[in-house]
Amino acid sequence: MKIFKIIFFVVGLVLLGWVVQQTNITETLDLVSQIGWGFLLVLFFYFLAFLFDSLTWQMTVISAPLTPKWLYRFFNMRLAGEAFNNTLPAASMGGEPVKAVLLKNHYGFNYREGVASIILARTINSVALILFLIVGVFLMLDSAVLDDKYNSIAGTGLVVLTILIFLFFAVQRFKLASLTSTALSKNTWFRWLDGALHHIQDIDEKLVEFYTGHHARAGFAFVLAFVNWVFGVVEIYVTMFFLGHPVSMTEAWIIEAVAQLVRAATFVIPASIGAQEGAFMIIGAAVTGSPTVGFAVALVRRAREIIWIGWGMMAFYIAKPDFTHIEEEI
Repeated sequence: MKIFKIIFFVVGLVLLGWVVQQTNITETLDLVSQIGWGFLLVLFFYFLAFLFDSLTWQMTVISAPLTPKWLYRFFNMRLAGEAFNNTLPAASMGGEPVKAVLLKNHYGFNYREGVASIILARTINSVALILFLIVGVFLMLDSAVLDDKYNSIAGTGLVVLTILIFLFFAVQRFKLASLTSTALSKNTWFRWLDGALHHIQDIDEKLVEFYTGHHARAGFAFVLAFVNWVFGVVEIYVTMFFLGHPVSMTEAWIIEAVAQLVRAATFVIPASIGAQEGAFMIIGAAVTGSPTVGFAVALVRRAREIIWIGWGMMAFYIAKPDFTHIEEEI
């Protein structure tokens, strides 16, 4: 497993090297230096997006009060978890165990409830992303920003991602994990599933209960998740404005949609390093005529990500999650 992580990281570095070769690095750094106090606006809008995402997660924990105090708690737990999600090559899931452990250690939620809430939040966020990307692809086709080749790739990627997320939802909604585990456990080769079966069934029950018994919460959480993705558009719009290459909100939506689609497709590369920069360079060149501008936007986003990862690591250190005895407590 470690060798694959190294390979994917090297692939990312190679992609990043290719992007640097395609742009004027001196001009890029000059552009980035022009953003000035506009970077504070970038951080502010991402803070709002992160706050909305934290509230989306809070909405999935039925027994957690919907108060500012608890939102603050979920915000800090999410900070710690996302620091690992953004750095580990695990489909942005490497930090999810951190969140579950913090819910257990600090606030007494059992692991099954914590895991169920994390799955729900991830699913809602992913479904909202699909809607966001659908809008982005339609805007892309209407504006003719990219040529047919890139439009076809984006459309195909969207279809594949939609199918995968639909299957992910179906597994939860129709208790397919429980049904599959029950069927397999009857076979001698899979008797080891007996010990975990009641945990799987319990989590499945919590997932179905949320989808069928809390429609208002699910709907509101979805709206929050969608607005979270829209904040990414605002972040691009602000970044481009302060870099001296203003774009329309439609163009900003297209840029963000392409970046998120590429990031989803390259989850095996830590932080999608290189791939994300390449996406910004290509779409930036299509919108502004300059690949250097696209790379400058990518660097601004990386700077924001580094700050957030650093903040998240501090939150993780302060929280001091205890990963011992997890198996016994589950």
